[in-house]
Amino acid sequence: MKLSVWTYEGPPHIGALRVATAMKGLHYVLHAPQGDTYADLLFTMIERRNHRPPVTYTTFQARDLGSDTANLFKTACQNAYDRFQPQAMIVGASCTAELIQDDPGGMAETMGLPIPVIPLELPSYQRKENFGADETFFQITRALARPAEKTAQITCNLIGPTALGFRHRDDITEITALLSDLGISVNVCAPYGASPQDLTRLGAAHFNVLMYPETGEAACRWMERELGLPFTKTVPIGVGATHDFIKEVAALAGVEPNLDTTRLRLPWYTASVDSTYLTGKRVFLFGDGTHVAAAARIARDEMGFEVVGLGCYNREMARLIRALAKDYGVEALITDDYLDVEQRIEDLAPEMILGTQMERHIGKRLGIPCAVISAPVHVQDFPARYSPQMGIEGANVIFDTWVHPLVMGLEEHLLHMFREDFEFHDDAGASHHGHKAKPRPATEARQPVTADEQPGTVVWLDDAERELKKVPFFVRGKARRNTEAFAAERGLCHIGVDTLYEAKAHYAR
Repeated sequence: MKLSVWTYEGPPHIGALRVATAMKGLHYVLHAPQGDTYADLLFTMIERRNHRPPVTYTTFQARDLGSDTANLFKTACQNAYDRFQPQAMIVGASCTAELIQDDPGGMAETMGLPIPVIPLELPSYQRKENFGADETFFQITRALARPAEKTAQITCNLIGPTALGFRHRDDITEITALLSDLGISVNVCAPYGASPQDLTRLGAAHFNVLMYPETGEAACRWMERELGLPFTKTVPIGVGATHDFIKEVAALAGVEPNLDTTRLRLPWYTASVDSTYLTGKRVFLFGDGTHVAAAARIARDEMGFEVVGLGCYNREMARLIRALAKDYGVEALITDDYLDVEQRIEDLAPEMILGTQMERHIGKRLGIPCAVISAPVHVQDFPARYSPQMGIEGANVIFDTWVHPLVMGLEEHLLHMFREDFEFHDDAGASHHGHKAKPRPATEARQPVTADEQPGTVVWLDDAERELKKVPFFVRGKARRNTEAFAAERGLCHIGVDTLYEAKAHYAR
């Protein structure tokens, strides 16, 4: 186990919290020490939910370890049932409480509560958040779902969306509309918005739509085996994937495929003259496996980017991402260490990053535009507006999300290029105010540091520094490093304009 400033995933009990918080009528009793209750903030502050998660903590303290923590847990269970009257309850331990081996499931079973009590065995030191969500929903489904008479109309279940998921709420709306156009209704959407009673009706559907494999695949595989419910394999993120999804659903439902593309703008915008600067842009992708796989297809086939690297942090999706990377001719990066990701980005020097909130910070440090495509995300990626990732509108949203950082990057580059111009330098007044530009104070020429003063130092001369600013900011760091390496190899102490262009010619060969 290692400590980290940032983590892509929390421990598995956070995944269980995401499922419990997404559902109605379900309560989670978590055996946890005082201090592990920080998880509430994830939902009320980041997702901006208007109510706290349905969880009761035992919040034992150090002094309780020498007494009866088991009785403390039983008391918390009874109080939670008396106060909230849930339809079902899940019980488990946080990573810290797991060490004292109190067996929450066994203790809850002896209490004889008049509702289903589902124990969670989540190995906190071997697995992580997405596994915790997937396993939790699987255990709840296995405990509550039963064979049922099929609905008269063709229906399906939407499986996988959870609380704190990346645009899950809006994806549900978009997919429901796509299915409606095919004459298919949603029987149950779970875990998001479902109650334990709703889960007993899962078997009445004709098939399942697996929206997010990270959080719903185990339950879908169990329902396919035990309830005879096939499930979709295509995640409809992007234009091509949405078309494939409609065909797959139509085949499962025995209906004609029908997709209304009148709202679709991504293909036209991508092919328009204003977007030609997108072509060939070198991009690096990182996030959860599902969103990275979808984004890679969009980047290469629909936006005209060049994928120079990709990877994921959830090892459960490593096989998929490695196979995908082989198809794209790049090396997959499977890691949960953001420092490894930052190093790979520095080495590849892409012109854009498609990643998580972590990569947004990395991009800021390296001066590379970044668009967020995957959890973990921060509050700005839970917008109040309708902003899905899936379906037709999702494709439009993705185009905007990816292009805007590049547009703003181009604007910033132009401002840097012309910052010495008499109209655009930092001291110039706003042009629409009719102000005349203030004369810039003369600056003393910087005296180069000599090799005697700092042996082994490669010094940039003023003319070379000015010329370097004309290089687009998203590749400027690479240009600087290459030029310094070129100069060092030749024993040069000073870098002038000639050296800069000689290095450029050298690395262009």
